[in-house]
Order: sequence, then C-alpha cells, then structure tokens
Amino acid sequence: MKLVMAIVNNDDSNRVQKALASGGFSATKLATTGGFLMSGNTTFIIGTEDERVTALIDILRIHSKRRYERLETVNVSDGSFIAPASTEIMVGGATVFVMNVERFEKI
Repeated sequence: MKLVMAIVNNDDSNRVQKALASGGFSATKLATTGGFLMSGNTTFIIGTEDERVTALIDILRIHSKRRYERLETVNVSDGSFIAPASTEIMVGGATVFVMNVERFEKI
C-alpha cells in the first residue's frame, strides 16, 4: 500500500478532486499555502494499492496543468528609488510524494 500526497494549485483542485473520485480514489483535501509565492494550494492525501499508483499519477498529470503567471516585483537600484518590475513565473502542475505504508487500519 502507498500513501500519496499531491500538492496542486487551487485553480486545478476541483478538477483534480472530481477526476480522483471518478477514478475510484478517496482523498482527504487540505487547504495549504506555498512558501515561495505564498499562494493557495490544495494538498490531497490518498491511500491506494501499489498497482494503482501509476493511474493516480496519470490523473494528477492530466488535471493539474502548468501555466505562466505574471508576478509583480519591486527593484531597488541604489536605494534612492523603487522601480516596479514584472516577472513571468511558472505555476501549477503537481508536486507528488509517494510513500510506503507499513500498516493501514480503518477504525
């Protein structure tokens, strides 16, 4: 048995949740915040049999897409003035952790 933790962008979370349910996967959904951009994410915790991990990751790959967003930044050149700038960054996709489960009980 495996425990899968998948962190996806909030924009993708409803699509991922529906696809997981359609694929027969039960998931616990947690609201989380990323440390770098301080933006909203959703973390799914899913327990599954070893042979179903590939199907689970395929669902995550299909329904959590990477995309570019503009991030407004501030550049300070010499301390005397502040000039706004904009940077394009990649967001979305999924970060997936797959862990072995030694013991599983439903009480």
